[in-house]
Amino acid sequence: MKIKICGITNLEDAMLCSDLGADAIGFIFYKKSKRYILPEAVANIIRQLPPFLIKVGVFVNENPNVINAISKKIKLNLIQLHGEESAEDIDIIELPVIKAFRVNQKFNYSKLKEYKNCSFLLDAYDEKEYGGTGKQFAWDKIPKHLRNKIILAGGITKDDLKYIKDKIKPYAIDVSSSLEIKPGKKDKQKLELFFKEYYK
Repeated sequence: MKIKICGITNLEDAMLCSDLGADAIGFIFYKKSKRYILPEAVANIIRQLPPFLIKVGVFVNENPNVINAISKKIKLNLIQLHGEESAEDIDIIELPVIKAFRVNQKFNYSKLKEYKNCSFLLDAYDEKEYGGTGKQFAWDKIPKHLRNKIILAGGITKDDLKYIKDKIKPYAIDVSSSLEIKPGKKDKQKLELFFKEYYK
């Protein structure tokens, strides 16, 4: 099970995540997010990171051509789409894409079939925010044939890791707000305890 730590806004947190064993880190380019960071600032961080750490750009309802321009300029490895992007939007994007879906009780998992050229991230639905809410959804309702293919997000803490590894067995998890002191700033102790639990 891979780990992505999202909502990175500074080099110190990025390096700490890398040192502790994160597979990927995420930078949010959605201006309404509490964890928004300028592309220029990300470029400066990326220049100082290890080459095999995957750098993910998170966008919400952004023009695919703008995404391509930013990702090329600052050397991202992956794109995560967290809005209402279409399958056609994904086809225009040059880097590999993770398409996020916000899941509530009425969510229809069959809609994932409309998207062919991407990976899937499942997060908790919120009326006002696109991710980073700290909310969970009913993980046990994820169809079993999808579980080992998806990236699981939404309020994951160290106390959830055993259940997720034993019962859900996703390809990866995406963690953000539960490891923060405040939006955009990670908590060193929480990160260390999280990875300690992960490696048990």
